[in-house]
Amino acid sequence: MLKEKLVLKASNGIYAVCRFDSSQPIPDWAKDSEFYSITRTFEELSIVCSQESISDDVKCEKDWRMLKVEGPLDFSLIGILSSISTVLAHSKISIFVISTFNTDYILVKNKDFDNAISALSYEGYEIIA
Repeated sequence: MLKEKLVLKASNGIYAVCRFDSSQPIPDWAKDSEFYSITRTFEELSIVCSQESISDDVKCEKDWRMLKVEGPLDFSLIGILSSISTVLAHSKISIFVISTFNTDYILVKNKDFDNAISALSYEGYEIIA
């Protein structure tokens, strides 16, 4: 289990999580964001990107802020997301997570972001801007 608290970097951007049918092509605008994540499954195409990149006709959940777990993280580490999500769950804060080869990104609704920072800081996580 994870013994040391990690450093989380707060992003200033506002992001959205978009949903498309699995057969749809990846829209060109998705790559306009400094940060974007694209996942295609058998059921859907999901895109997370800067909210300002998205047109009004796209089905999406808006107003997310991001915390990046400073990495790179070793694949043998256990409990990183579990420990962070537990802290936020106890504060009744919903999350959306993206994992990459190097690290994890925790998205929190903008309205809950300050409370998330407070809860994680209280539990010993270092938050940097």
